[in-house]
Amino acid sequence: MIKHTHTALTSALLLCSSAAHADWSTTVTVASDYMFNGVSQTNNDPALQASLDYSGSDGFYAGVWTSNVDYGALAERELDPYIGQYIQMDDTWGLDYGIAYYTYHDGTDGSSLNYPEVYAKFSRSADYGTTGFNFWYTWDYFGTGAGHVIGMVTHTYPLADNHAIYVGVDYSKSLDENKYAWEADGGTSYVHYKVAYQTSWNGFNFEIGAENTTLDNNDNADERIVASVSRTFSF
Repeated sequence: MIKHTHTALTSALLLCSSAAHADWSTTVTVASDYMFNGVSQTNNDPALQASLDYSGSDGFYAGVWTSNVDYGALAERELDPYIGQYIQMDDTWGLDYGIAYYTYHDGTDGSSLNYPEVYAKFSRSADYGTTGFNFWYTWDYFGTGAGHVIGMVTHTYPLADNHAIYVGVDYSKSLDENKYAWEADGGTSYVHYKVAYQTSWNGFNFEIGAENTTLDNNDNADERIVASVSRTFSF
């Protein structure tokens, strides 16, 4: 699962999952909201999400991820295939890079929103936790033809076995305000903040977090508490 700040418990899974390594796996998530860089994609309603993933011994992986969305009449379903590779560069640094294609369905014109995105995620592990430096770029954001970049810094601090605190800040920037702007007055960027508690129990991963953005006059991007639970099955 690769989208920016999906309710996927990426950090919790890395810290807490006890599932054995396997070539194929599926992850099912139930969330109180589907947040995408601090903006609700379900109009502040719950989401049911799932992925199917393949991983190879050389770090290669591929998969597909899906969630319900609420884009009015345009689309009610998101389906994202992706392909990438994870490289452990040394004892502390890792790199995850790849490409995803976001597609939208079950509406009148969901395909008009489809777009590709490339990403690179650097991670550094230390005694005090894992720090992430993540970057995304697309040349056709939500089918508008606008370039768009996102930069994110995260840190996951382990409190104890199966308990962690996640902190993240990301910056979204439109490269063509004539094609896509975040604010009605032509604002081209915004910042999203998130703090979350992550834990696991009997194979289930839980997260509850608080988040907010600098976007004004957007009910789908104001302060909120979001909770989710997920489980990964390997086969």
